[in-house]
Amino acid sequence: MRDAAAETAPPPPEEALDLPRLALWLRAHLGLTGEISASRFTSGHANLTYLLRVGGQELVLRRPPLGPVAPGAHDMRREHRVLAVLHRAFPLAPRSLALCEDESVIGAVFMLAERRRGAVITTDLPAAYRGRPDLARRIGEMMIDVLAELHAVDAAAIGLDTLGRPEGFVARQLEGWARRWHDALEAPRGETAPLLDWLAARMPASAAPVLLHNDFKLDNLLVDPADPARPVAVLDWDMCTRGDPLLDLGYLLTYWAEPKDDPRWIAAAAMPFWYPGFPSRAEAVARYAARTGRDVGAINWYCAFSTFKLAVIIQQIYIRYRRGQTTDARFAAFGTRVDALLGKAMALAGR
Repeated sequence: MRDAAAETAPPPPEEALDLPRLALWLRAHLGLTGEISASRFTSGHANLTYLLRVGGQELVLRRPPLGPVAPGAHDMRREHRVLAVLHRAFPLAPRSLALCEDESVIGAVFMLAERRRGAVITTDLPAAYRGRPDLARRIGEMMIDVLAELHAVDAAAIGLDTLGRPEGFVARQLEGWARRWHDALEAPRGETAPLLDWLAARMPASAAPVLLHNDFKLDNLLVDPADPARPVAVLDWDMCTRGDPLLDLGYLLTYWAEPKDDPRWIAAAAMPFWYPGFPSRAEAVARYAARTGRDVGAINWYCAFSTFKLAVIIQQIYIRYRRGQTTDARFAAFGTRVDALLGKAMALAGR
């Protein structure tokens, strides 16, 4: 776990912002003046997120990644629309302050949000929190409770009842992620055909739609460094929509490794849920069901689909690296992670 501020660094040349042009926009649209500087948060894998300091004030700037972007992905307009109002009903959502659709300013549409201070738990638990199963359990239970709280938000009450198209959403998700999978490949991979056939044949009926985060996982939370079981903010809302709540739960469980899992699956999940004390996946599902009253009987389908979805996301990042659209060395081994996730998805489909 690290302080989010400590995860910033000067951006590489290809990701640097045009600060003079940005300063003019900030002066004209937000009345901000003074010396401006920008560093990039280094923990993200897709959208580029920067810490701006302008005349002593701190803001967070988010923009899509470099290179081609899949339709509907990395949507700063959507993220701004959601975060401009969601904080009223869900205080863990940072408030969006402005949206810039003029791509001439920094080369892309971007949004500006308030800065929340906290720490991020990434691929491992820090030494100070290992060997504390009570704390691990509280962190795991907190994750489920936060998701249940989000799914209880009345979208209509904050003007988000027209967000997305929940009717037929699950079917479109399957179709869309299958298409993205094929688009992100260097060569065809026929071994996924049986998995996609299984998912299409066993698609469950959707529950009543709720607000979905659509990327809900541990490293998209800021937590209190003094008590990492206390959340400070939920980040990365560019895929937020309305749809089947079990899509969020299944996606979270994709990262929820257990000690008995295949070591390749644990490595691919890249989250520390396998430490002693964290609730099991079954306990997490039961807690969500108790908090929401929802039927979770089809959760295995959602887990298999979400594992495939994560494989596609990782493949999209990996192909950007292979094509030279990003030089981040972390992505060099992502092909191995994709293989492990596909194997896990196919194992889930075989149950």
